[in-house]
Order: sequence, then structure tokens, then C-alpha cells
Amino acid sequence: MTRRVVVTGVGMVNPMGHDVETVWKGLKEGASGVGYTSIFDASNFPTKISAEVKNWDVTKCGEKIADWEKTGRHTRFAVGAAKQAVESSGVLDSIKDPTRFGVYLGCGEGDQDFHTFTNMVVAAISSGNGDWDKSAFIKKGLATLDSQREMEQDPSMPCGHLASLFNAQGPNLNCLTACAASSQAIGEARELIKRGTCDVMLSGGAHSMIHPFGVTGFNLLTALSTRNDEPTKASRPFDRERDGFVLGEGASMVVLEELEHAKARGATIFGEIIGYGTTADAFRITDTHPEGRGGIACMKMAMQDAGIGPEQVNYVNAHGTSTTVNDKVESLCCKEAFGEQWAKKIPVSSTKSMMGHLIAAAGVTEAIVCMLAIRDNVLPPTINYENPDDNCDLDYVPNEARQAKVDIALNNSFGFGGQNITLALSRFND
Repeated sequence: MTRRVVVTGVGMVNPMGHDVETVWKGLKEGASGVGYTSIFDASNFPTKISAEVKNWDVTKCGEKIADWEKTGRHTRFAVGAAKQAVESSGVLDSIKDPTRFGVYLGCGEGDQDFHTFTNMVVAAISSGNGDWDKSAFIKKGLATLDSQREMEQDPSMPCGHLASLFNAQGPNLNCLTACAASSQAIGEARELIKRGTCDVMLSGGAHSMIHPFGVTGFNLLTALSTRNDEPTKASRPFDRERDGFVLGEGASMVVLEELEHAKARGATIFGEIIGYGTTADAFRITDTHPEGRGGIACMKMAMQDAGIGPEQVNYVNAHGTSTTVNDKVESLCCKEAFGEQWAKKIPVSSTKSMMGHLIAAAGVTEAIVCMLAIRDNVLPPTINYENPDDNCDLDYVPNEARQAKVDIALNNSFGFGGQNITLALSRFND
């Protein structure tokens, strides 16, 4: 018997808000979480804007700051989103065997402490004494290295913390496949449940790259928007004047549960993961294949896994980064995967236009948005769409949310390194 996998809990902490309903309200209103960077002094950087999480700390989710003070920003976001997801699911009291409850995340590194650490290491090497003694740091006028704080910036740290927080003794895994990471985590967590390894999985992602090291890297790749004079208009997916993505941060989490397990405890079912596609472009590390071969195959794979055709897809939440190449190629992928006839009929939007690109946390955030669209029959818009592009000629739900019947949605996540993930999500039908 096929084990079906449903979503019974959701949680978010991101630039649009600190909980799912606040974020969803902002998205429907076409609001923006983009502004001038305040986490560090970006005045001398080509990109001076970002989508930061504002006015949030772990006390908002009932935790003590002292317990999490040395953890990375990504872990603190993850704790907030995970507590929302787990509490909204009510699943903990039903778990009799904790080894059948696992964690599978797609998380990146922590925050600006990573930059501080690299500076300290470089200073030590440059000092020339070669003994890696604390004096190497002190001579350069730098603070003593805090090994625990630096260890906590590791991408895998949120997994361990969440397992401990919820006594999840089952599989504990983290994948870091760039912008596709948290979508891949959901897909692979679903596979663990389908094959009977687990009954419940906490899945999602967290990332915070708004630090000098992260911004420098993306600026060198010319991937970030430099529309510094108009922060809220900088992320403009599919628009002819797009010039790069806006870096965001945050975390989102979902509780995935085997259907019969969820039904047995009377859980509220948020939606169902009905399909999962995963491919690689096998091309260049930083460039999408120009003919979209990986994305096309990925979308087709997800639909085949779900047992659906293009005519059954009501909405696509696009990867839609606002870079010149991504948006052009993703539009091509939709046309090839759906066929020209259906591609022009299926609404496609990018919520990155409002919240920026959350990198490893982007996919799960957008998967939750798909389920909200299904729940409320509302399509979130692509804001800042002002100048049509001949290479991007689909229905991008421009600038205003739209009422529409949504039963099945696809969520695309295409990452650096040629990683491609598509999730197919549906309204739950028993």
C-alpha cells in the first residue's frame, strides 16, 4: 500500500513577518520586506539593500535568549519556525516511538560571525608566528576566538538543536544544495515516510547570508540587484528591467506525516505532497543550462510522480529570482514541461519579488505559500512587474493578488550548481 504524506503543521520567520498568517497577509497585499541593509555597514558595497528579518528574537517563541545566545542566526530562525510548525500540528503527544520521528532540513550557514571568524583566521596566518597561539589574535587587536560560537555557524547545527528540542530520535539530516536545499529536504523527508522509515518528519530550511562575506560573493558573481535607490522595487522577476536578486534570510518549517498516522490522531491536514522531482543540469556551476534541460525534466518528473498532467496544474510558484538568465530559462521550462498550450494558461508568480531570496530557506517558504494559495484560492502576485520581456511571456500574476480556484500547485526551486527540485502539492482529498 502506498503511504501518502501530508502536511499537518507550518511555521515561518522571514522578512515579511514572524508567523505564517502575517506573511501571507503581506504577500496578498503585495507588500515588500526589502530595505537598506542594517545588519552590517553596506555603504561601500555595490549592493546596499537586502530583505532582513526585523525585530525578532527567540523570546517571541517562548525561548530564553541566554539559551540561544551563541547559536547562529539561522538556528534562532529555525527554532522559531519549527516551534510554530510543531505546535500547530499537535503531533508530539502522538509519537510513541521517537526513533520514527526525524528531522531533514536544508540549511545554510549562520550569520556575520562567520565573517568575523574568517578575518581572525586570516590575521593569524598573516602574523607569521605559525603557532596558532591566542597571541596571534591578540596582537592584531581582535577578540579571542569563541570556538562554540563559530561552531554554531555550521549549516548542520539547526538539525541537532531541533532534534534535541523535540526529542526527534529518528534520521537527522541536512542537505545544502544552495537555493534548492529546503525543497530537496522536503522531497527526501517525504521519501523516508513513504518507504516506512518514519511516520513523522520535521522538514524545512534556514539561512542567513546577509553578512559581508555573503554579499561580497554574490556581488562578484553580479547576481545581486544594485537598484539601491528603490529598495522595494529592486526584486522584479520576469520584468525586462530586472538586474539581479535581493538577498533575504529566515526559516520555514513543515511537519510531514504519514496520512494514516495523521488521521488516527484527528490532525488538521494542511495539504498533501503528491509529487517530487529532482535533477541536475550537469552544466556550469553558476549558470542554468540555457535550454533548461534540468528544470524541464524536474517539472515533468514531479508531475509523473504525482500522476497528473499539465491541465491539472492550477498555479506555479516560480523560482523567479529576478536575474536575467533564471527568469528567461524558467519561462522556457514551463513552456516545454507543460506544452505551449497549457503554459500560457497556468498562472506563474514569484513571491521573491516581495520577500527577497531566502537561499536555502526559499523552497520550503514557497511550498507553504503554495498550500496557502490552495487553502484560500488566492494567487500571490509578482510585484514590480512593469516592463514585459519578450523572453518571458507567461501569466505572472502581475502586481495584484488574484482569486482563482487552486487544487494543485507546483513549486520550483533551481539552485547554484545546477540543482533542480519541483514539488507538487495538492488540496487534501481523502
